[in-house]
Amino acid sequence: MKKLLLILLVSLHLTNANSQYAPPAGQPGTTAIYKDSSVFVIWANHCTVIRGWQDIADTSKGKVSYGADTNGVGIADNSVVSLGDGGRAVVSFSHPIIDGEGYDFAVFENGLDSFLELAFVEVSSDSIHFVRFPSVSLTDTTTQVNSFGTIDARKIHNLAGKYKALYGTPFDLSELQDSVNIDLNNIRFVRIIDVVGSIDDSLCTRDAYGNKVNDPYPTAFNTGGFDLDAVGVIHSDLQNIPDNDIDSRLTIFPNPVSQNGNLIIRLMAGKIQTARIQIFNTFGQLIFTNGKILRKYFPRT
Repeated sequence: MKKLLLILLVSLHLTNANSQYAPPAGQPGTTAIYKDSSVFVIWANHCTVIRGWQDIADTSKGKVSYGADTNGVGIADNSVVSLGDGGRAVVSFSHPIIDGEGYDFAVFENGLDSFLELAFVEVSSDSIHFVRFPSVSLTDTTTQVNSFGTIDARKIHNLAGKYKALYGTPFDLSELQDSVNIDLNNIRFVRIIDVVGSIDDSLCTRDAYGNKVNDPYPTAFNTGGFDLDAVGVIHSDLQNIPDNDIDSRLTIFPNPVSQNGNLIIRLMAGKIQTARIQIFNTFGQLIFTNGKILRKYFPRT
């Protein structure tokens, strides 16, 4: 019996080590989603970054400082904020992410075809309780991936940064359906945590199955670590606003709203007693809010 159990364990280990996940962007079977895809309905509109070290093994080199928190909001544009070793970013949205059919959101980094910098991804409904997606890294750990080394995307699953710049790595909330302290139809925060890619036992980070995550290390420069570009939402409660309730719908005109270089928007509504108007640009950035209580009808001008 013991011999049979040992054979089974070895067999499972070999099967796992040879597993293949989705290939790089542009190849058949990839799950990469291009930034201009019509599946994206909104983008993160707020980002807070806690910087990590340029080299966690030598903190005298200081922390990374490339980019600004605002580089993590809006549509992916290859303008990024670097997290550094173990650094993290928390992004939020104008409307919560919900668990729809298939993938629900995607995280963008600025990697190359095989030069990939990875990060764990977690979600939260309240900014206190976060749940991490079960990540897999099957990259060989007998040799360190060096500072400019390469990774095979087919050995990576549920780690942000799996795909090159302008192609998002998608995540499906249904994978977290057994989690506690989280509402999968009210995800307001996504946290991205840089993977420290060292294979040193004292420094390494591990995937959901205890495997060391081997990615380029050290990256002891100002742009080190995961470089966050954007988080795009595929399924949002914004899509649940009923469109058959005529009395509560807004009419917005003219279209386009720019006239002679000025932004002019007129609104008409049905039986709305109160409303808060917020206007976002195409990058998901809030550009206007009235924050006032309105009367029964919006004025025509």
